Amino acid sequence: MTRRLTVAAILALLTVVFATRTGVKAQAPSGPVEAIVADEKGKPVEDAVVFLTPLGTTPAAPPSSTALMDQHDKEFVPYVLPVYVGTRVTFPNRDNIRHHVYSFSSAKKFELPLYIGTPAAPVVFDKPGVVALGCNIHDWMLAYIYVLTTPYFVKTAADGKARLEGLAPGAYEARVWHPRLRGDADKTGKPLPLAAGEPAQVSFAVSLKSEWRIPRKFVEPYRGS
Repeated sequence: MTRRLTVAAILALLTVVFATRTGVKAQAPSGPVEAIVADEKGKPVEDAVVFLTPLGTTPAAPPSSTALMDQHDKEFVPYVLPVYVGTRVTFPNRDNIRHHVYSFSSAKKFELPLYIGTPAAPVVFDKPGVVALGCNIHDWMLAYIYVLTTPYFVKTAADGKARLEGLAPGAYEARVWHPRLRGDADKTGKPLPLAAGEPAQVSFAVSLKSEWRIPRKFVEPYRGS
């Protein structure tokens, strides 16, 4: 244990010496960024995706990861799943009946025929954009995967709020997306300067379309599954 601590201390010292000699200074991250999303009447908007894009630089890609889109009680969970482009997504079916997952969206067209359990291979979402999901057996099942080209994103909770932490100081543009957003997310951009150690806040007032979804209570009694 003592040897490990000694090695760690030596490496830390060498890092400081190298930074001093080369003129490189460690940059403290910015403070937390609080995102707030409400509709035109001031009501909090849940499941809005707020994402930040650094200006003038290309953000480094995060490590590859796998996300989950569950199926439980004949519903997709979560309703909105934001992921970085290239993310693998698995679709476990936790119900004791079969589901048939599909998407006809241009960002990702795929189909997982009738199954129970977890498909052997995840689906790779390799193109940015909105992917609407459905089930060919249960018409009311609906969810969205939002594929982003920036790793800096967060999804709002029921109170319309979310928080991002650990971002490098600099100039960013903040945008918001929601499945029922009127217009294009690209037109929601707001400048957001971040300073080292300083908290920041960005808020959006969005106009939402009425939700169109087949009511489960009208369909399920006649399906029997």
